[in-house]
Amino acid sequence: MELDASIYVAGHTGLIGSAMVRKLRHAGYRNLILASHESLELTDPVAVEAFFARHQPDYVVLAAGRVGGIIENQSCPADFIQTNLAIQLNVLSAAQRARAKKCLFYASSCMYPRECPQPMAENRLLSDKPEPTSMAYAIAKLAGVQMCLAYNQQYGGKRFIPVIPNSAFGPHDNFAPESGHVLSALIRRFHAARQNDSPSVTLWGSGAPRREFIHADDIADASLFLLQKDLNGLDLPVNLGVGVDYAICELAERIAAIAGYTGFIEWDRSKPDGAPRKLLDSTRIRDFGWHPSMDFDQGLKATFDWYAANTVNESH
Repeated sequence: MELDASIYVAGHTGLIGSAMVRKLRHAGYRNLILASHESLELTDPVAVEAFFARHQPDYVVLAAGRVGGIIENQSCPADFIQTNLAIQLNVLSAAQRARAKKCLFYASSCMYPRECPQPMAENRLLSDKPEPTSMAYAIAKLAGVQMCLAYNQQYGGKRFIPVIPNSAFGPHDNFAPESGHVLSALIRRFHAARQNDSPSVTLWGSGAPRREFIHADDIADASLFLLQKDLNGLDLPVNLGVGVDYAICELAERIAAIAGYTGFIEWDRSKPDGAPRKLLDSTRIRDFGWHPSMDFDQGLKATFDWYAANTVNESH
């Protein structure tokens, strides 16, 4: 992968996309193709085709898509499946027609069956139904994975690389309470509770489900590793995880401590928990030579500090 190669990062302002841009620039890649949502609507096939015809990227990283937590997945399932299917179809097919050397696609751990042996290995995909609260998003992402594998099967090689990161976190995440994922939503809740001296914080579910978290910088590091390597000895798709998970109640306590919040944490068991556990088996990529390096507690503290420094005061 030459340092002057042209690399299109779709979704470069988001959590994983921005981490990928930082990683590429740090590694010496300067010919990055970036386009804002205002300048390129990825659900518009004509616009995407014209963009690829004009820029002819050597490499493509598809980090764009509609994402959100349980509330938004339940409220807007049609938006989730329609938007993600459109983006994936347009970008992946344009990358194929432009003969990109490699195209990396980010899928999601929510594609795995709700009741799945832990840790979840890649061959468990499609062995049972995903968690109902994220079904539309999961089906869209499964379609993207199969599209990548189908291109590789039909045209040969492993140019299309579907990866499955577990719950990502880090700077530039979505911290909105209605649409953010659990870690970022908890950061916002406890930051606001500390500012407001709230006596208690009520959280959804029982706190018992377990989740694995991987820092966006580790995802970017693994992504560059895969773009640079000859992948002939690697089975696809590939899980990206750290091998450790935490109960949501434990995560809440850690974030509360970082925020300096000393009030009570209450759990609303009338609200859904989601899948009971989602720990990935990342043996494939570890055996291939990549290992995560970010310490979870350090990454969590840095993410909280970034949010605190980049948000308006929420006290009243």
